[in-house]
Amino acid sequence: MMISLPPDYRPVEDEEFMNPLQVEYFRQKLLRWRTDLIRDADGTLASLSEGGILEADITDRASVETDRALELRTRDRARKLVSKIDRALGRIEDGSYGWCDETGEPIGLRRLEARPIATMSIEAQERHERKERIHRDD
Repeated sequence: MMISLPPDYRPVEDEEFMNPLQVEYFRQKLLRWRTDLIRDADGTLASLSEGGILEADITDRASVETDRALELRTRDRARKLVSKIDRALGRIEDGSYGWCDETGEPIGLRRLEARPIATMSIEAQERHERKERIHRDD
């Protein structure tokens, strides 16, 4: 079922949560984010393959190596984000998107707007992080 979004559409609190317009809005937001990440990663890959190890000066070489390490970390983070976006798109497909994994409650529009890959409400996320902190301190 194809839904066309009005160009100025923004989800609002007083409409039904995860109605077809909201679902489509977040689907498009996730797809745009995914496309941007992949395009940026391709740019990173191109600049990495240009090399730079030919730098004669040891300082230049060290600088190039530092830049490469940073770019590889950035790429790895982008890859992990793309996989989280793919999982979010899967939740859109199966109808579970926007609902907290832990409580089944709505995650909330403001949180999804800020973090469209969120799987928990803020309350559940904070509980989860508190539990992790307690276990880390043991």
